[in-house]
Amino acid sequence: MRVAKAVCPGSFDPPTNGHMDVIRRSLSLFETVVVAVIRNVSKKPMFSSEERVEMLRDLLAAEPRAEVVAFDGLLVDFARAQGVNVVVKGLRAVSDFDYELQMAQMNHGLSGIDTVFIPTSPEHAYLSSSLVKEVGSLGGSVSGLVPGRVADLMKERWSE
Repeated sequence: MRVAKAVCPGSFDPPTNGHMDVIRRSLSLFETVVVAVIRNVSKKPMFSSEERVEMLRDLLAAEPRAEVVAFDGLLVDFARAQGVNVVVKGLRAVSDFDYELQMAQMNHGLSGIDTVFIPTSPEHAYLSSSLVKEVGSLGGSVSGLVPGRVADLMKERWSE
């Protein structure tokens, strides 16, 4: 069975060049990719889920097969509601695999949904949203770590 639609979930706070790499590579494998922005009320995000959705929609404006939606609750429930039976997760390192494998097995056990892992391109393998926020908050340049417009929005946020 060919899979037409997949979901690529994440907090995307902020969207990094690594996130964009995985999303674009997912689009080469699936007809449609739902970029699912997780609303996590237990975390204090730099950007609201609405702001993150807007950023990603702007970044993916030239990709008509990418849909960007915010959600909360269980990923498998969201995926079912979207008519999706494949989750795409990017992997930077073995430590990501350990965690993501458990999540993939749990999701499959709960719903039968499969997970496809895409290794991050080597030039982005060290990137994480947390690391990018830390560098920027300490006055370092986030240029080259996040798309240009995201870097501008981060600078604006820190100047507030």
